[in-house]
Amino acid sequence: MRARSVANSRILYKEGTRMNPRKKFRQLISTPGYVIAPGAYDTLTARLVQLAGFDAVYLTGGGYSRANGYPDIGLLTMAEIVPWIARTVEALDIPVISDMDSGYGNAVNVVRSVREYEKTGVAAFHLEDQISPKKCGHYEGKQLVSKAEMVGKIKAA
Repeated sequence: MRARSVANSRILYKEGTRMNPRKKFRQLISTPGYVIAPGAYDTLTARLVQLAGFDAVYLTGGGYSRANGYPDIGLLTMAEIVPWIARTVEALDIPVISDMDSGYGNAVNVVRSVREYEKTGVAAFHLEDQISPKKCGHYEGKQLVSKAEMVGKIKAA
């Protein structure tokens, strides 16, 4: 089997095999330079990011909310978001970074959220430090959880 590059990726893999997205992402961030991961609001736009030659894609929760007719204020649940992430990961050969909002609750909820996100094959996620109900990071009037609560969420993750 010949090694080949996927979408101009710096990560090589053998034809017919698919590298674990988390391993691929760790390799990407361990090399010098930046990893540019354009945002996508659905699986089609994520595929377009891959076809454009980027090494990773970022699934924006705000974009997904708006694409489904909702403002980004935490109205969509983890149960609605996880299948979208799973479909997108399955459709791509590049690592997917996903928005986990504020973890869908407290530190206990974060434990479950991480487990559910891991099942999708997502390479990484980010966790916000806002109180519930959260708002898009671009909106005014955001309030943050206490330092102790956020430390608890990070430890839970």
